[in-house]
Amino acid sequence: MDMDLDLPALLGSRICHDLISPLGAIANGVELLLMSGAAASPEVALIAESVANANARIRFFRVAYGMASAEQRMGRPEILSILTDVTTGSRLGFDWAVPGDVPRIEVKLAFLAMQCCETALPYGGKITFSRDGTRWRIKAAASKLKIDGNLWSSLRQMSAPADLSSAQLQFGLFVQLLHQQQRRLTLDMSATDIVIGF
Repeated sequence: MDMDLDLPALLGSRICHDLISPLGAIANGVELLLMSGAAASPEVALIAESVANANARIRFFRVAYGMASAEQRMGRPEILSILTDVTTGSRLGFDWAVPGDVPRIEVKLAFLAMQCCETALPYGGKITFSRDGTRWRIKAAASKLKIDGNLWSSLRQMSAPADLSSAQLQFGLFVQLLHQQQRRLTLDMSATDIVIGF
């Protein structure tokens, strides 16, 4: 067995791939119900909204947790579509200030950084993505942040806490990928801002 295989990323890709089809079938079923003259009841609306949210999360997870080879690239329209869908209906906004196509592995890092920032934004806020050459800057801004000191201190040290929970997985994967890509992390924090550079 090739010990260099990224099994967690393969697992993420497999789960996302297997869930896309049944979710698409549910969405198609709701659409057929509405086309057949069924009343647009609150129940049907709830199913449609839930499927849309699940699809958005899976598209995001496919990038953040799935496989990304060095030669793969992602176009700006696809990235904007994923971020728009995943933030619709939430108190989180974003600004993708990165022009053109970018390497998928870098988008993966940016999405993991976004998820780290989300843990500090329970009341909402805005995440801005920018890139200067190959150097990325992810800025999370809000009127009020909720910081888990242990998580962010470990991230600053480029390590993951031993007691990392499943809800905090992104911190461990972000650090691991930074090491794999040989990237240097910078982290600046204030009462209202978090700025991650890599």
